[in-house]
Amino acid sequence: MKGLVVKNTGSWYTVKTDDGQLIDSKIKGNFRLKGIRSTNPVAVGDRVEIITNQESTAFISAIEDRRNYIIRKSSNLSKQSHIIAANVDQAVLVVTVNYPQTSTTFIDRFLASAEAYRVPVIIAFNKGDLLSPDERHYQEMVMALYDNIGYQCVALSAADGDGVDQLTPMLDGKITVLSGNSGVGKSTLINRILPGANLRTSEISDVHNTGMHTTTFSEMLPLPSGGYIIDTPGIKGFGTFDIEPEELTSYFKDIFHFSKDCRFSNCTHTHEPGCAVLKAVEDHYIAQSRYQSYLSMLADKDENKYREAF
Repeated sequence: MKGLVVKNTGSWYTVKTDDGQLIDSKIKGNFRLKGIRSTNPVAVGDRVEIITNQESTAFISAIEDRRNYIIRKSSNLSKQSHIIAANVDQAVLVVTVNYPQTSTTFIDRFLASAEAYRVPVIIAFNKGDLLSPDERHYQEMVMALYDNIGYQCVALSAADGDGVDQLTPMLDGKITVLSGNSGVGKSTLINRILPGANLRTSEISDVHNTGMHTTTFSEMLPLPSGGYIIDTPGIKGFGTFDIEPEELTSYFKDIFHFSKDCRFSNCTHTHEPGCAVLKAVEDHYIAQSRYQSYLSMLADKDENKYREAF
């Protein structure tokens, strides 16, 4: 029997079979994906085969080939990965310039990983209702930065609904994974888009201006207009996984644009003479924040560890 994994609680998977049944399933035996060391070998969005039993549960016996996925380095096991979602049409990265602050490094790491696995990204800037004039100006500058690179940006407030109508048509008929730091308002946004979802929300920590996990598992939520939103737990950091240093340039659209003019084809854009990327950074055609994110990801391979700060 075949179906779609629509929920993952860590130990159990809910599979929606092709005839519409919802069956709780477990992984059969020592199940491992070829070539991927993952803390969750089965992810929400996977197409799977299951073998049912008399207890009305099932074992997942096989996974169909994925067309793409969003993956990050596992926070507690640096040599393993965590697959956020599979077989998606796009991602919406929910960010906040404050309450809590999403770093541009986090944004850039997510974008580069999405580029690596061919997942288009929309950046949703949430909590506009809480921003001071200075914070609003900063948000406009950050949105202009990513808009110029080629990423679609939306400013909204999930709390009062302002701007959400800009985002919802972009979700119609598509499988969209929603991701972001803890506390940026993903659950509030889903409740605004799907009033019947009734997802639990919580306040951010006043002491540390950081979010607290309210979503503890991943789940596909059907949209009335067709398609799904995949709700995922908040992420404190985004450690990139399985990206080789020589490939990294091509996952930064702005850096890749200038890299074609470098003197050396194997330029790392760190010190080489005739580097067009370094010249573009110096001339402010590439933002300093983007270049620093690129350098931090280059350093990941050397350090071979997950960086909690990001």
